[in-house]
Amino acid sequence: MGLKVFTIDFQNLAKEKSFRYDVDFVDFQNRLSVDKYYSFKDLFQFSKNYKVNIDNLRDDFFYSEIGNVSKEGEVEPVKLNFNERKKIEENYYKKIEKGDIIQVKENNILLSKVRPNLKKYVFVDEDNKNYFYTSAFIHLIPIKLDKILYYSLRSIFYENLIAISRQGKSYPTLKEDDFIYLKFNKYIIDKFIEKEDYINDQIEPIEKKIKELKKEIKQPQEVINKVFTREFGFDIKKVNKVEQTKFFSITNDITYRNLYLRSSVRWHKIEPIQKVLYKNNPHIEKLGRYIVSTKNGWSPYCRESDSHCYVFGVNSISKDSYIKYDDLKKSNEYIKNISDYYVKENDLFISRGNTVDLVALASVVKNLLDDKNIIYPDLFIKIDVDEKRLDKEYLAHLFNSIIGRYYFKYATKGKNQTMVKVSSDELNNFYLPIPPKKTQYRIVDKIKIELDKQIEIKKIIKTERDKIDEIIEKVIN
Repeated sequence: MGLKVFTIDFQNLAKEKSFRYDVDFVDFQNRLSVDKYYSFKDLFQFSKNYKVNIDNLRDDFFYSEIGNVSKEGEVEPVKLNFNERKKIEENYYKKIEKGDIIQVKENNILLSKVRPNLKKYVFVDEDNKNYFYTSAFIHLIPIKLDKILYYSLRSIFYENLIAISRQGKSYPTLKEDDFIYLKFNKYIIDKFIEKEDYINDQIEPIEKKIKELKKEIKQPQEVINKVFTREFGFDIKKVNKVEQTKFFSITNDITYRNLYLRSSVRWHKIEPIQKVLYKNNPHIEKLGRYIVSTKNGWSPYCRESDSHCYVFGVNSISKDSYIKYDDLKKSNEYIKNISDYYVKENDLFISRGNTVDLVALASVVKNLLDDKNIIYPDLFIKIDVDEKRLDKEYLAHLFNSIIGRYYFKYATKGKNQTMVKVSSDELNNFYLPIPPKKTQYRIVDKIKIELDKQIEIKKIIKTERDKIDEIIEKVIN
């Protein structure tokens, strides 16, 4: 990438109220002359009526944090109820009680304050207008061109947004005060105003098609569970019913699967759950017999401006059991044995620490990017197994299925349920189905077929979304 060079008068720089001197910010301010842009306040307002009286939240309600929003702006909220407060959801309730909750209205726009470069932006429509959201979103009310501006912030005005963001310790951030400096090319906005009806008419049928396609999308765990249910002959409804049971008995041999004599109710809940899961399965063995080694990762200091190597983010481990490359960070930090932490094709990783629902989520590295050295961080555990007897993809799917999710939900330890950790003890003492390799391969193939169907649907959705960007770009060209 070439070096960008420009000159600025020091006197003008000194007049900048924010004292910002980062290159992208100064360059952006210089590129739009005074008489050729719309300011932020010409097009947007900040929402003022966003506060929520939590005393009114007496029934089920939906709540979304930034992590519940995809890079495409899709919202997958959690369902909460203060009258049915669960320990695993306690982190949500505590945040909400401290005021970390906002309400929205249709046609509002939400922008993530943290890592806005990931495009976790939400357009509030009929489907998600009744959700509540974290206050970690910047809450905007468009004065005009609402939907068009939303799509434009994701495309032609994306660089504008990133230019006003600030570099935090390791990633960019946005604050309301930064939007004072946001500018929009006057020619482009005037074109949008002139062609607003035309653009909306072109976008509407595409949005309807996307909405219909989204109905066909199944969550990865649903796909994976369906295959394991068929293969191992367990009743998933019965398993879930046992998991909800509050009173149960334990076996006479209390040391069975319990070498450390853990006395917690959570630990002993594993046995009745597995009893239903494994009722018809003759291939149950301890994972420790197959583990060759485990190794925690290393987390170097990361900055957006660094370029020496890349580091997996916590979201690189995915529910479909395959590593994602969207959440890569960058670092220039170096240690002697750095190559020991470089990722290789077919490596298997699990998340070492997370909430009880996400701890020990597993993913295998496939299609490793050839031009990048990628480090796995210390919140990952790399697991090497005897591959002559155990397939890594099969194991990753099993970790992410109901079999693994319920085990690690109750086996992991932590001071509270908002952050628990898995250790080699829990991994080694995980009783799980390990059929012959031929069966493992068959299961993996069946899961791949179903996941590939989902990938194809998502590709079609992306193609349709790209059409929206093309419509907007054609208007201004």
